[in-house]
Amino acid sequence: MKTSNSLWTKKLAGKIDPRLADEIDEFETTIDLRSQGKVDEKLFAETRLRRGVYGQRYDNGQRYDGKQTRKLEYEERHTKGPNTAWDAPGMQRIKIPYGGVTPEQLELMAELAEEYSDDIAHVTTRQDFQLHFVHVNDTPAIMRRLAAVGITTQEACGNSVRNVTGCPFAGVCRDEIFDVTPYARAVSEFLLGHPDCQDFGRKFKPALSGCRQHSCGLTTMHDFGLEAAVRQNNGTEERGFRLLVGGGLGAVPHQAKLYDEFMKPEEVLPTAQAIARVFARLGEKKNRNRARIKFLITDLGMEEFKRLVEEERKILPPDPKWSELMQVAESTETPLKPGAELPDGALDNEDFRQWYDTNVRLQRQDGYAVATVNLPLGDITGDQLRDLADIVREFTNGTVRTTVEQNFVIRWVSKADLPALHAALNAVGLGDPGAGNIVDIVACPGTDTCKLGISSSRGLAAALRTTLAENFFNLDQAVKDLHIKISGCFNSCGQHHICDIGFYGVSRRVNGYKVPHFQVVLGGEWENNAASYGLPVAAVPSKSVPQAVELLTDRYVKDRQGDEKFKEFVKRIGKVEVKKILDGIGALPPYAEDSSFYVDWADPREYSTEDIGVGECAGEVVSLVDFELAAAERLSFEANVALDEGDPQKAGETAYRAMLRAAKGLIKIEYLDINDDPNKIVSEFRTRFYDTEKIFDPFAGGKFANYLFAAHDRQGEAYNAEKAHHTVEEAQLFIECAHSCYARLGPEVS
Repeated sequence: MKTSNSLWTKKLAGKIDPRLADEIDEFETTIDLRSQGKVDEKLFAETRLRRGVYGQRYDNGQRYDGKQTRKLEYEERHTKGPNTAWDAPGMQRIKIPYGGVTPEQLELMAELAEEYSDDIAHVTTRQDFQLHFVHVNDTPAIMRRLAAVGITTQEACGNSVRNVTGCPFAGVCRDEIFDVTPYARAVSEFLLGHPDCQDFGRKFKPALSGCRQHSCGLTTMHDFGLEAAVRQNNGTEERGFRLLVGGGLGAVPHQAKLYDEFMKPEEVLPTAQAIARVFARLGEKKNRNRARIKFLITDLGMEEFKRLVEEERKILPPDPKWSELMQVAESTETPLKPGAELPDGALDNEDFRQWYDTNVRLQRQDGYAVATVNLPLGDITGDQLRDLADIVREFTNGTVRTTVEQNFVIRWVSKADLPALHAALNAVGLGDPGAGNIVDIVACPGTDTCKLGISSSRGLAAALRTTLAENFFNLDQAVKDLHIKISGCFNSCGQHHICDIGFYGVSRRVNGYKVPHFQVVLGGEWENNAASYGLPVAAVPSKSVPQAVELLTDRYVKDRQGDEKFKEFVKRIGKVEVKKILDGIGALPPYAEDSSFYVDWADPREYSTEDIGVGECAGEVVSLVDFELAAAERLSFEANVALDEGDPQKAGETAYRAMLRAAKGLIKIEYLDINDDPNKIVSEFRTRFYDTEKIFDPFAGGKFANYLFAAHDRQGEAYNAEKAHHTVEEAQLFIECAHSCYARLGPEVS
């Protein structure tokens, strides 16, 4: 049974950092005032977000697998049931700096998942934990229990410095320059609650990596990325960091730009503070769609941004923490058992060998290895968390971390113990092979719990994992090594831009019905700290995605040249050819003939039932709007191809034309005689759809409409590769918004 908040306050008195205790007390008071209507909802939303308390989708009481949630229990616990938006069950995010957890913390997470959630703890792509279906009134008790074991939820969400991520193999990786763990801890401690980090327009995400060639730190997609570096100084090796700034995914991703090739450790924290002050002062505050630091750097240019930061650095009052926190020693992790080799014949066991081949990574310390615990969809039950804590204690000194691929890694395992470790993990359902391979699919919450979800990312991920796992060990090794990532919408929480095959959820109107689809994103790269971002190629029906993966991978195996990577293969054959591969799976049977395509994965409801009427399929009627949107899709693809062919000017201009065509299509809903004059199209679109907010997407407001206006204002300007890439991405998002608007405003099925 759940213990009351007041009792937890008494039980944990003296065990919590006084500063955190005071903040939790203040938050509990704010909840009480909000329940009395004495706190404005907008203010309360940012207050709770800064403590990791999110609202969530809560419309069907189901998880992706159809499992009933604890909705009824909540309604019984709170006699009137959640009856307002602010106090409905939501999500609690829990910060885990650089992924470092202890067995004791895992056991507490198990208790919290069982007592307050649906018995599931979810590991995120930022190494956090999330508990879903948590009532806001319970969050202070959760926060106190976490604080008592050294964990905070402070600034887990909101316009703040988010969790500082770090390579989970830091300190044991064979390829690292040095262990960044203590530096990640220092950055996290320094920035947490810092007064100069409290006035941002949007979030700010830091990350650290011990190298440049692997993907464990993903520094190129962060606002503030530190990569370990060394240089020679009078014959002595000197440590430092390569600093990258202004990266970010989201709807239109930006790769981080180089700020400094080599920064001394003692300059990292004051530079971070100076960057925070510049971001807080000059960053966008009114338009949230342009409030990330990547837009500020794009607007200012790196040279001017760096000048402003350096000027800010000069006037900062000295802080002893700058040097104290960064004067770090080597990691203090130690093994539980002596290092030793695998027992003779261990690899003769087929189950163990398969797991060893995919889930074991040898440490730079002889005789030791890191074992990855592969979590399907990042989910782990309360019982499994306890079992994992026991297993970690049995084989190590408590050295376990979460990863950006939603898994755990157990560090400092003696190689001699690996067979026994695998057996122990297998016994509790945590011994699956395939970590870091094509079956280890990353997915955001999607329509399960996220208010922005368009398509079921988790349902699709589960279906793909099942399909691929059935034949995993018969797959070509090049296919096994691919990465798949899925987002339920365009926002890239599933990181669909930085993998071999990415998907993000969209919707289409087909045969008079709204149908779940996914955009196929190709050209991204996971390695080299996410060195390149992919672009959408084609939208396919959600239920056809497994066939799309099969077609793409079969063609890759058939036509691959030597050791050609998937990204290189896609570039060589070209996106026109790729689109031909996928063209055959876009058509759907009439609804009356096969309705299964018109519902999403593992969802008991028909997709967007408000848009589905009663009657025969009206697929034979194709409106002028349909034709114009199809033409816009074609132009968007042509822009994508031009980008691949190295013609950024053509790509940017064609992407702009694609947006015009989509806007013209929407205008034809109300005004059939619209001509092809760009000024007329933009003017009519603004008047009929922007000023009236008809185009405002439920998930992004008028953000995507502004892409058209900005591109229109840029007419005649030169496009470089980066600007063209962004415009191509923006065009596709504008087209998606037009599809969504048409689905809302277009004719009903009759």
